[in-house]
Amino acid sequence: MNPSSTHEEVRHYYGDVLQSSGDLKTGACCPSESMPLAVRLMLADIHPEITERFYGCGSPLPPAIKGMTILDLGCGTGRDVYLLSRMVGEQGRVIGVDMTPEQLAVGARHQLWQAERYGYAESNVSFVEGTIERLDQCGIVDASIDVVVSNCVLNLSPEKERVFAEIFRVLKPGGELYFSDVFADRRIPAELRTDPVLLGECLSGALYLEDFRRLLGRLGCADARCVSQAPIPLLDPAIEARIGMVGFRSMTMRAFKMDLEDRCEDYGQIATYRGDVEGLPHAFVLDDHHRFETGKPMRVCGNTFDMLASSRFAGHFVLQGDKRVHYGLFDCGPVPAAAVPANGSCC
Repeated sequence: MNPSSTHEEVRHYYGDVLQSSGDLKTGACCPSESMPLAVRLMLADIHPEITERFYGCGSPLPPAIKGMTILDLGCGTGRDVYLLSRMVGEQGRVIGVDMTPEQLAVGARHQLWQAERYGYAESNVSFVEGTIERLDQCGIVDASIDVVVSNCVLNLSPEKERVFAEIFRVLKPGGELYFSDVFADRRIPAELRTDPVLLGECLSGALYLEDFRRLLGRLGCADARCVSQAPIPLLDPAIEARIGMVGFRSMTMRAFKMDLEDRCEDYGQIATYRGDVEGLPHAFVLDDHHRFETGKPMRVCGNTFDMLASSRFAGHFVLQGDKRVHYGLFDCGPVPAAAVPANGSCC
């Protein structure tokens, strides 16, 4: 299946086949009750026509984005666009890109309603019809975006490396890619990758996690982090019969546009969270193995130190140390499964 025919299949599935999230055949779509309380409260201010046609698999809403410019790839009807609109405030800006006109029309017709709901003088949101592989054709210029987000869309692209290259092109230095998507525990068999239903259900296009790591490495991103994850159940017997040998997970990932090492190295550095990110007074979670309690100094590897020091998070941490002395590899790995609360969720 060539890129143009893949795009047409996706447009058809999301524009015509799916009329609500209830039409999905897997458990990838993130239910509102599994979201953080703050997000659930914000959902009450989103127009119901927008939320009923939401097909995301997570809640990629990054913290500390007040006043920033955010780009949502594959924004659909704009649910996350409008949540982000609330989070960046009236002085911030959110751009939503999608290639399905039927979905964009839903989000666009509620712009004035949402601005009035938030008490804004005018909408801080714009919707652009286009493909995520060609952000230049959407008017997104180099180094113009603070954070790129996406919710269960990047797997749908037939040209994934081009998408990620475009993401790092438009990000500012120190900017962040923060996204939720479906990942597979193995490479999807070639004969299944062209199945329109498996593609539309975000399964046949799912990246094998190790191939994702290698792809980012080729683009100069040596250290992407998993923030949270959860298994995806296959709810339809026909889909289970076809692709049930593959294990799928919804994962929220983050990656920064900065020079990092391909291993976690120890330089004796310390990071202490100040506790002043809005909504996070007690702790800040960078990823699934870095939870910073407010006021508690924490030893970190060189990459983690740089992620904090060279990003928008710098002012929220007391950072001590440099890289003049190297102490070898840093023991920097995910928290053991037994230590993760049983009710944890990628959402």
